[in-house]
Formats: sequence, C-alpha cells, structure tokens
Amino acid sequence: MGVNYRTKGHIAYVELDRPEARNALDPITLIELYEAWQAVRDDSDVRVALLSSAVPDIFCAGMDLKSTMPLVMRIRGPQNEAEKRMLEHPEILSDALLRDFEIDKPIVSAVHGLCLTGGWELVMATDIRIASEDAVFQMREARYAMMPTAGATVRLPRSIPAAAAMEILLTGGEYTAAHLLQWGFLNRVVPKDRLIATAEEMASRIAENGPLAVQAIKRSVREGMGLSLKEALAKELEIGLPIFFTEDAREGPRAFREKRKPVYKGR
Repeated sequence: MGVNYRTKGHIAYVELDRPEARNALDPITLIELYEAWQAVRDDSDVRVALLSSAVPDIFCAGMDLKSTMPLVMRIRGPQNEAEKRMLEHPEILSDALLRDFEIDKPIVSAVHGLCLTGGWELVMATDIRIASEDAVFQMREARYAMMPTAGATVRLPRSIPAAAAMEILLTGGEYTAAHLLQWGFLNRVVPKDRLIATAEEMASRIAENGPLAVQAIKRSVREGMGLSLKEALAKELEIGLPIFFTEDAREGPRAFREKRKPVYKGR
C-alpha cells in the first residue's frame, strides 16, 4: 500500500505511506490516491480532507522514475494489473494528482521534509497549505529535459508572482518553506512537531462550518477564475443564492440567536 485512508468525524485523512521509495508515486500509489479522492468526493459525511505523509523525512519524491515514468512514456509495457489498469484508464494519473478532478470539499495539505515535482503539484491543487520549518520544495523536471504536466505551469503562476513561478519552474532550484511563505504559496509554517495538529485544527474549523456553504464558496472561487469581473460576479450569485434557502442557512442564524453550537446537516 502507498496510501492510508481513514475518516474521523467529518475529516478524511489521506496519508502517503510508501517509505521504501520515499513516497514516490508508483502505479499502485496513484490508483490508491485516485480512489481516495473519489471517496472524499462521494462520502456525504466528509466535509474536508487532510493530505499528509507518514514517512518521517519526506512528503513525496514525485513520480517513480523506475516504474511510473517508463510506463507512461511507453518505454515498457504493463507488468502487473495495477499498471495495466492505469494505462487503460489514463484519467487515474490525472485525477490522482487532482490535475482537473473537480471536488468541492476543501483539502488541507500538511507538508514536511522534501516535496518534489509531482508531489508538489499535488500540493498546488490543495486549498490550504501548511508546512513544517524543515520543508523543502523543488520542481526538477526542466533539469531532466522534461516538462511538468500535472498542473504546475498553470497553478503556480496563479498562486505566487509570475516571475517567482518562472524562476521555480525554469531553474529547478530548491525553495524553503520560509521562502514560499513569503511568496504567499503557504498559509502557515510551523515547527515539525506542530504540523499535523495545526492542519487538523484548520480542517476542524472548516468542518464545523455549513458544508453546503463551504463547498459553494470553493466552487465559486474555482469557476470564477479566468472570467471577467462581471461574469465572475454573476457566477457568484448563481452558486450562492440557492445556499440562502437551505436548512443549514436557517440553522446557522438560529443557533447564533440561541447561543448554541449549530447542527448542520448538509441540506
């Protein structure tokens, strides 16, 4: 196994766990990631996901150069059922890395140690990013005469200044968590022993809010990007107005008046 998946309350935990290969993304791990994101999307009890690594010194080494890359580059054929399945269903690779997998539930990432190439592209697709002080990020594709195609050239320039994104993508250099916090890519940088607790606190705060409102907010942000101001404002109303007529939207103000914690049911 390369991914541990579990739920606790309204939080889904997606944990990379392939220590023998530094969490390199082989076909089995990619399939398990693909299935984990589908579970997050389809489980009505899940309101937020938390992505992390179980391996002490690394978040993710990126694509497995021994198995995944020769396979997708057609240098060799499939040698097991997982590899055959990935070739027959190319959306697995794309969706596992959240390249264009539409999921309205927020994803919080908790990054420590090395976060390389495809692993960093996965983090780019998350909504809130928390890193430990020891985290180091690198996009190395250009150094190996390749191009990142899991979203980096699109998402990174939308997350940080364009010139900074170009430096990262074109040089293949290493960047510390402190550097990326300064550029605005990260939400928080914390001591390593506080990383998961900080990410859980953030996920819990989100999970306590009205789930329909939270998902509508994420959808409005996502769908409004690239639109003109007028179009984006119209899209915001299209998505947001129905939320005011939900049970949860009545429960929130009622709980406030009654000075109690709201009980949201997602309807």
